[in-house]
Amino acid sequence: MDGLTIVSHPLVQHKLTILRDRDTSTQLFRAVVKETAQLLCYEVTRDLPTALIRVETPIAAADVPKIAGKKLVIAPILRAGLDMAEGMLDLIPSARVAHIGLYREPVTLQAVEYYFKTPDDVADRLVIIVDPMVATGHTAIAAIDRLKEAGVTDMRFVCLLASRPGAEAVRAEHPDVPIWAAGLDEQLNDHGYIIPGLGDAGDRTYGTR
Repeated sequence: MDGLTIVSHPLVQHKLTILRDRDTSTQLFRAVVKETAQLLCYEVTRDLPTALIRVETPIAAADVPKIAGKKLVIAPILRAGLDMAEGMLDLIPSARVAHIGLYREPVTLQAVEYYFKTPDDVADRLVIIVDPMVATGHTAIAAIDRLKEAGVTDMRFVCLLASRPGAEAVRAEHPDVPIWAAGLDEQLNDHGYIIPGLGDAGDRTYGTR
């Protein structure tokens, strides 16, 4: 699918299998979500621009690369995206954080916003949206819509697992926003859950079901 990158690295695929397993404990699930997010972070930031700066090593002066431009923004979709954001922040502690509160209405499966907070200059920064799942795609689309309303023009979406219908919906609505995922499943059930999927990522992260 154009604009969708499946990260096929063996470590990523191994960790996704742990997340799929219904017998994985809440503690282990939470830890592996963070670890997988870190691995995905390497991929989604692979092409960040750099500039040479002069530093003094213990041996001599050297011109070496440093990430250029304004610090990026990590934007978790609440609540399930928080652990992914924490994993990425371990790698990029200077990143700013935006919070997008959305929940999926259980009957219509449409996204409903309840919170939105970003840095004042979010429109000038690269924003990496994180959410464990792209199922129907409605929540991802709503998050991107809201950030575009705030003036953001440079976005990337990172998830653990996407459904083909959901990814296609996001790409159709926002072809300018590429997606990175650890896996792609083909189907959704009647309740909008990915098959085979990994269940409700928020509930499994926080032990609420």
